[in-house]
Amino acid sequence: MSSKLTKLLAAYRQHMTVPWQAGLAAIQRVIFAVYDKTDELRLRAMVDEFAVATQDAKKKWLLLDLTNSFPEWMAAQEFRDAYFESPEDLAGYPTGELTGFVADTVQKLNARIQSEADADTVVAILGVGTLFGLARVSSMVEGIKESVAGRLLVFFPGEYHPENHTYRLLDARDGWNYLAVPLLAKN
Repeated sequence: MSSKLTKLLAAYRQHMTVPWQAGLAAIQRVIFAVYDKTDELRLRAMVDEFAVATQDAKKKWLLLDLTNSFPEWMAAQEFRDAYFESPEDLAGYPTGELTGFVADTVQKLNARIQSEADADTVVAILGVGTLFGLARVSSMVEGIKESVAGRLLVFFPGEYHPENHTYRLLDARDGWNYLAVPLLAKN
């Protein structure tokens, strides 16, 4: 197991020992667990340890994995074969934000959150790296954060720059400013 990921897990455990304040704004309930993109498989192998840390803190755990969300969405599209031939026909294609995919995914995530989570639940999002070039993580978070009454934990393969609260997915896309609580896997 990566020592950086062990430290990330320790930071999460520590964060979970702090009693949850009631009445926080949705953005104040979002946590980004930031780790190096090369540690993706190692992180996936230890996601259950984050669940245990959550349960040790007397909270519930709901894991939502976005890894297959795009292929599943595309498979459901009536004109999918035409889209593969001409991807520019997909709404939002040139900007890297497929609007139909984002809207459908947000709707599905919200439905699961509303039916399976409560104010004592950590809703964990895994697989955001698979959104690269298709959707912005910030759009997904913005679309679901109000549905999360407990805490929203986003496993984020990339970088965080504290001087301006900027996150960069896979260290490649231009960053965006977001005021979520960062948990970092430091050396």
